[in-house]
Amino acid sequence: MLSPAWVVHTVGPVWSDDEDRSSLLADCHRNSLQVAAELGAKTVAFPAISTGIYRWPVRSAAEIALTTVREALTAESTITLVRFVLYDQDAHDVFATVAAKPA
Repeated sequence: MLSPAWVVHTVGPVWSDDEDRSSLLADCHRNSLQVAAELGAKTVAFPAISTGIYRWPVRSAAEIALTTVREALTAESTITLVRFVLYDQDAHDVFATVAAKPA
C-alpha cells in the first residue's frame, strides 16, 4: 500500500482523431510536476495518463510523458525521481521501449 504525503490529481485529455491534443497531455505532466515541486515532493509517480477510458494510444502517451518529464526535470528541480506506475505488462513494455530511445 502506498502512503503518499500528497496526491496531485490531473485530468488528462480525451484522445481525438480530429484534433491534436498532445500539448494538453504534456501540460498534465508538466503542471503536476510543478505542483509537486511546490509542495516539496522529491519523488512522483505517474500512471499512463489518458490511456484508459480516454483511449489515448499508449505509445503516443509514453512519448509525450517521457519527453515532458525529461524536459521538466532541470537542474533546478527539487524532484529527484519520477516513476511510471503502469496498469499492465504491455504498457510497461511500451514505456520501457520509448524510455530506452536516446533523448
